[in-house]
Amino acid sequence: MYEKVCVPQSCQHTNTFGGMSIPQASPFGEALSGAGSHLLKTELGACGERILGSGSAYMQTNIGRYFSNPHYYFQVNDEYVKNKLKVILFPFLHRGHWMRTNEASGGEFSFKPPIYDINAPDLYIPLMAFGTNLVLAGFFLGINGKFSPEALGMQFSDGLLGWFLEVLLLEATLHSLGGGDVPILDVVAYGGYTFTPLSVVLLAKIVSSYCFYAVTLWGCFCTGVFLVKTIKRILIAEVTSYEKNSSKRNYLLLLVAMTQLPLLFWLGNIRV
Repeated sequence: MYEKVCVPQSCQHTNTFGGMSIPQASPFGEALSGAGSHLLKTELGACGERILGSGSAYMQTNIGRYFSNPHYYFQVNDEYVKNKLKVILFPFLHRGHWMRTNEASGGEFSFKPPIYDINAPDLYIPLMAFGTNLVLAGFFLGINGKFSPEALGMQFSDGLLGWFLEVLLLEATLHSLGGGDVPILDVVAYGGYTFTPLSVVLLAKIVSSYCFYAVTLWGCFCTGVFLVKTIKRILIAEVTSYEKNSSKRNYLLLLVAMTQLPLLFWLGNIRV
């Protein structure tokens, strides 16, 4: 049995069953609700696509800016490695320029890989030098009867910590001087070059403890000169703007150079 029940401000059809009135949905209301739901879903979807699209473009831009292609840092050959080691260990004898070489690619300027540019950073030498340090440290521990996996693991941890602190120092210096847009892998490579003179220091330590102190001082001087010249080149040629205050720049560069002394003494002093 069906009857029409009128309520204030609206009139709804109800179905009376056993004395109970069950309201029936209005077709017009269902259509309006469906249209509103579809419109809301469409707008939310379009908004989500715009947010994701802009976020993706932002991430790609900044990742490309701060993180270079890792393959770039391993494009080396024997000639490059030999010449680069000379520059790191004897920077004051380097007679060429310290600027990196540009090349045009797809209408944009980029730097040539290490195989074509002696001043380009690479990760091959830092990683090989890091491994060499572990081998020399293990040999030194062995000849002193102190070798153990735990002792070698401690040297590995100290090396990673020293590398991290060096990178942190270089990043802080570049940011303070206005060179904050340098790719992070460039800075990691520059920080890892410290292990090259450190390998010579450990070799000297194996030969004689007296040689250790003399070679450590020499290694600190060479590393300091190399890093100072590298940072100057970055500020002049590889960033959009940098600190014009020469006094502040000179003090920070001197700090970078002087920090190499305690760093090399710490990493070169193998715990036995």
